[in-house]
Amino acid sequence: MWGASRPRAWPAVLVDGDLKVRPISRLDQAEWLESRSHSAEWLGPWEASVPEGTEPATVTYADLVRRLRRSARLGTTMPFAIEVDQRLVGQVTVNNIVRGSAQFASLGYWIDERWAGRGLVPRAVALVIDHCFTVAGLHRLEICVRPENSNSLRVVEKLGLHEVGLAPRYLHIDGDWRDHRVYAVTREEVPGGMLARLRENIGRDG
Repeated sequence: MWGASRPRAWPAVLVDGDLKVRPISRLDQAEWLESRSHSAEWLGPWEASVPEGTEPATVTYADLVRRLRRSARLGTTMPFAIEVDQRLVGQVTVNNIVRGSAQFASLGYWIDERWAGRGLVPRAVALVIDHCFTVAGLHRLEICVRPENSNSLRVVEKLGLHEVGLAPRYLHIDGDWRDHRVYAVTREEVPGGMLARLRENIGRDG
């Protein structure tokens, strides 16, 4: 459980201008399914898949939200929806939260193809990282990206995350075990916050 020392870590709503990052809900089903359907071909090469014979290959939206909410209550996951103009356009999920001496988690994300290229994912990820390092009290976050996924690589580049290694055959993606490049950031690296660093990086590049 989250514990009495950090009661506000979850649920949480994070806002930056027109962008809202908030807990995913059962009420998001229609928009979530529509976004995933429209972007299926675009997202397909980067989607997690289930090795044959390990568990059911298909999961309903209700099952997904139920599982995420249960993990959130246990303090091992923070499943955020990305919302713009009151519409769900993607998702950022903090996974595998480890407490104790590690204070570590991994982070994944996706966005509707129609909303890609607008800088929404870096902003959403920055908001979540800042929340993890302040309110949730985590120390290190990791993002793993397939070497071929240029869009996701651009996200970690904009955020200024450093590469710490290669994880061979790290995750089952699009039907096979795939290599991933591993990026990480610790709280000490962003004393002014990740969102502030992102704005600084964008201003320097622009």
